[in-house]
Amino acid sequence: MINLILCGGSGTRLWPLSRTLMPKQFVKLFNHKSLFQLTIERNSTLCREQLIVSNTEQYFLALDQLEELKKVNNRYLLEPIGRNTAPAIALACMALGKEEIILVTPSDHLIKNQVAYEKAIVEAEILAKEGFLVTFGIKPTFAETGFGYIEASGTDVKAFHEKPDCKTAEMYVEAGNYYWNSGMFCFKVGVFLSELEAYAPEIFLTCKTAYEHAKSDGMIRILHEDMLLIPEDSIDYAVMEKSQKVKVIPSDIGWSDVGSFDALCHELDNDESNNFIMSNKHVSLIDVHDLIVIDTEDALLISQKGSSQKVKEIVTRLKKENLELTTTHATVHRPWGTYSVLEDKPGYKIKKIMVKPGKRLSLQKHFHRNEHWIVVSGTATVQVEDKTYIVRENESTYIKAGEIHRLENQGKIPIVLIEAQVGSYTGEDDIVRIEDDYKRENV
Repeated sequence: MINLILCGGSGTRLWPLSRTLMPKQFVKLFNHKSLFQLTIERNSTLCREQLIVSNTEQYFLALDQLEELKKVNNRYLLEPIGRNTAPAIALACMALGKEEIILVTPSDHLIKNQVAYEKAIVEAEILAKEGFLVTFGIKPTFAETGFGYIEASGTDVKAFHEKPDCKTAEMYVEAGNYYWNSGMFCFKVGVFLSELEAYAPEIFLTCKTAYEHAKSDGMIRILHEDMLLIPEDSIDYAVMEKSQKVKVIPSDIGWSDVGSFDALCHELDNDESNNFIMSNKHVSLIDVHDLIVIDTEDALLISQKGSSQKVKEIVTRLKKENLELTTTHATVHRPWGTYSVLEDKPGYKIKKIMVKPGKRLSLQKHFHRNEHWIVVSGTATVQVEDKTYIVRENESTYIKAGEIHRLENQGKIPIVLIEAQVGSYTGEDDIVRIEDDYKRENV
């Protein structure tokens, strides 16, 4: 069995912890491990191989976190833009044999009962071998209005139901045969593709074309223009709600989608006043109760418990007012290392940059800014136009606007440097890449 791991999504309901370029599945929330890492560990003993479907920007986060787990022999399919779960799963299936059985799992869910989980997977694999599309229904613990429900009779699916109102959700829970839709699936590749072709032919055909045009350089890279042509739809709407081959495994596996801070509160400790606080600094609260306080380097969120679903509304507004607050943290991860913005004012920006051993930035130039580099630790190999030279600890160099340049770490320890940008515009999109080891199209 092959584990297909879906890494899309930006987790906006967990802002400011989760951002577009550091979504919730990669935030280390549980004993210094991320939900993505827990997903890898949970399924690596059940499946002989893991195929990761990721956005091109998030691929490097996945790679770093897999290296931490010492799990480096994985396959990747990279999407330039997201088109929901049906196309993501279809493109991955097209890279596999029709008789392969795959276990589709999101990368951002928490499962606490491993024994019950493994039992459910075994049951699902048996049904998948018989030619069924298998989904997993989570036994509800309360009347949740934020999930879709599966109405079942044993393993037979009677109906899929949209997110209900509170009264309907209570009825579902009381009935005992309604389950939360987990977003996990198990089936034969050929069965799924056949059902997709029957019920969503446009998705099937555009995915087939996109896969045939994809670049393969150790991973599968879907072209941007082909991805745009694929209709956007979920596997539930495209296939599962229409197919006559669907089965469900009722599951009581300690599952949570960790989809809000209220959900996260249930998994992590609260203080004695029933407040939930996440911060790198000491936070004291007086005579307040049932608050959620999320403090990051560049943003502070305070919410009443029970209202954290409204975070999505804040993110929508911020996208219009301050896009960077929704996309990046103060520290941004790149394939070569990280950078942290220390100060950003009109006319200048100051960063701390860390470059990992053996890595280098793209060969690039800027139109609107000059750059001063001061090496704090490590030894930097710097290329400016046709000259290459070494910059050591406590030494500096200067790059004029328009000059082609590159920074490389040929040493054994990380390079840490301070970069001072001075110019009329210091945005991240003022980068023209001439050559890039990581085949990136954007910054």
